[in-house]
Amino acid sequence: MPGKPGDPEFIAAYKAAAATKAKPRQGALLSVMNEFQASSDLDDLAPRKQADYVKLIKVIGKKFGDFPLSGMSDRRTQGIFMEWRDERAKASRRQADYGWQVLARILSWGHGRGLVSANPCEKGGRLYRGTRVANVWTAADEAAFYASAPAHLHLPLTLALWTGQRQGDLLRLTWQQYDGKVIRLQQSETGTRVVIPVGAPLKAALGALRDKVGQILLNSDGVPWTSDGFRSSGARPAPRPGWSE
Repeated sequence: MPGKPGDPEFIAAYKAAAATKAKPRQGALLSVMNEFQASSDLDDLAPRKQADYVKLIKVIGKKFGDFPLSGMSDRRTQGIFMEWRDERAKASRRQADYGWQVLARILSWGHGRGLVSANPCEKGGRLYRGTRVANVWTAADEAAFYASAPAHLHLPLTLALWTGQRQGDLLRLTWQQYDGKVIRLQQSETGTRVVIPVGAPLKAALGALRDKVGQILLNSDGVPWTSDGFRSSGARPAPRPGWSE
């Protein structure tokens, strides 16, 4: 494979290789997983997120690839998937939840397209109950940042504070998604479409830059940030749980 996991060329090569594989038998979960990997839902994820999904899809496929789709409506199926998650939780609860999340998203995608009759992972809850309280900035932290950070880093912090959305989603945010009152976006992590009312401080910050096109957040050269470029800048504020990739 060219590049490394997460690079665009790696993802493209992986998809090309996957397309040459023998077709899985119809009526099995692997057929839905393969269709998901060829869909725009996977393409819309950030490269690093795509790489994470590809790894977990391989794990899920090895375990449940031949699972019959006819069993998705069976009440016992959720228990089977939960047993798998519980086994993975012995090594890492967070990774167990992540695997469950990926499986749930694939099944939700398949259910929406009529490929599966039900999504038994829809209400599975979570095992990991970590906290990011230590990462929440105080008012003093915010004031210190605004006072010392370069001007082009102020808007990323303000957007994070007033939307609570993930870094990747905010870096991809465009002016077309802001109408002067609300911001509309689809979360890459969950696929959920959200409408976020814009408070006065954020509205003032955005208002000074209105009538522009393209992405809202730009680096010091006036071009859109990449995730790697943003992290390497040292500007990775975590003012609210969720300001992470």
